[in-house]
Amino acid sequence: MIVAGDIGGTKTVLAAFDGASCAYKQRYDSHEFATFIDLLARFLDDAADALGETVSSRCACLGIAGPVIGDHVKVTNLPWEIDARVLADRFGLDDVQLLNDLAAAAHGIDALAADDLVTLQDGEPRPQRPQVVIAAGTGLGVAYRLGAQVLSGEGGHMSFAPANARQAALWQWLHARFGRVEVEHVVCGAGQVRIYEFLREQQPELAATDAGKVLQAEDPARAITERAFEQDDPLCAAAVDLFIDCYGALAGDHALAVLARGGVYVAGGIAPKLLPRLRAGGFLSAFNDKGAFGPAARACPVHVVVNSELPLLGAARYAERLLTAV
Repeated sequence: MIVAGDIGGTKTVLAAFDGASCAYKQRYDSHEFATFIDLLARFLDDAADALGETVSSRCACLGIAGPVIGDHVKVTNLPWEIDARVLADRFGLDDVQLLNDLAAAAHGIDALAADDLVTLQDGEPRPQRPQVVIAAGTGLGVAYRLGAQVLSGEGGHMSFAPANARQAALWQWLHARFGRVEVEHVVCGAGQVRIYEFLREQQPELAATDAGKVLQAEDPARAITERAFEQDDPLCAAAVDLFIDCYGALAGDHALAVLARGGVYVAGGIAPKLLPRLRAGGFLSAFNDKGAFGPAARACPVHVVVNSELPLLGAARYAERLLTAV
């Protein structure tokens, strides 16, 4: 079997694949484990109990939210360090592959079914041209893909470039807090909350009498989204719209960077929750607002990935290719 994983700051999903078929899968709260070794040991025990046999694996491939340096990763939003050689020795694996989580997601694009995607912009697709995968969740990641080749990096830590006066005011507010302002300060779950705080200070007339409860919620970003959609809270709605403007502008910038006629795939945990607002047009308006290069942006197909297991599928697909090549 192949052990595949999607390891993020909030959750970790591990699965045992028998060929292309998933034999067992489990989701864990990442923060409940001191190390990834502890979590993987739990998964293998759980899988053995569920399948009635020890899971024997030649290969593990893990998509991890963090920069991969050689055989080592320091997970960005967790106190975990993951080393491929240590895992191989500890669990008797022939091969352990570590991928950035967005690289894993990019490898999974071809595994998606039609109903795993919601198209925001048809564009003028050229399947052999570059693709962009961008995903906001606990953090923000970006990867580029051309055929079987995937390039990943730390696009979430690029500088945030405001596209209009409101975003410039947001940049100033964030700069007072952080100094250098990164796109991950804005386009991620915590970024949604920062935008809400910014607007609460800038436009107090929009705040409901119980606005403070949003920031006290167990998951403030979720509270903002729910109140925007379900309670028609004007401050939460404004925060969601500003977040979407920033997300769309950023995705459009990456599309222009490689002229992504192969498609821009908006993945991660946040986009599906905001789908009604994404489809309303603000995301595409910001995506395509590129001056003289607006037509180039409009030629790029844009899809929202509604299958939350894209990095897991990609990790399994990558490992399967490696085993087939041996």
